[in-house]
Amino acid sequence: MAPPNQLCLLLVILLSIFSFSCLPTSAIIPKANVSLPIHSSQLVKNLCNGKAIQNRRFCLKALFTPEVIAAMDTTQLGTLIMKLGAANSKATLNVYNEIIKKPGSPQALKALNCCAEAYKYAILSFEMVSSELVEDPQTENYDVAVIGPKIANCEKELMNAKVQAPRLIAGNRFMKYYVSMGYEITSILELENPNEY
Repeated sequence: MAPPNQLCLLLVILLSIFSFSCLPTSAIIPKANVSLPIHSSQLVKNLCNGKAIQNRRFCLKALFTPEVIAAMDTTQLGTLIMKLGAANSKATLNVYNEIIKKPGSPQALKALNCCAEAYKYAILSFEMVSSELVEDPQTENYDVAVIGPKIANCEKELMNAKVQAPRLIAGNRFMKYYVSMGYEITSILELENPNEY
């Protein structure tokens, strides 16, 4: 029989996989094999080719969903990106919360709690931006941009505490991608309506 520590680790891994498979992570690795309509396709291509985009391939995969196919304009696309960012934040926060419940060093617990707070902030920011995107893209651009440093601080804390968790590292990487997509779409909205804001 495996030692209790190995069983706990296996349980955390399985719970992580299960929690990610139950949440709307199809945005991360879409399963649909559908062609985008020309208008939606051009919106997505313009966004994913933007200067702020950190990973073009991820951007294209994340936005290859039925909801995006139905997006008729940049504002709708922006709202969907914010919702995807919030869903990814929630899924990653769930993993952090599960790991926090496990015994560990005080330094690791401090780092994990720092990251949990960063993800709570990210969820609130993405949700707020999603609901207020049409009102003021310039302010929303800033609201998305400030998520990035919080995640960078989370990564720094994890490294300093020597926390090695591939799922957390992947979650942080995906968050950076969603932040770059959110920043790019709000920048595009600012350019489309320069006199309105």
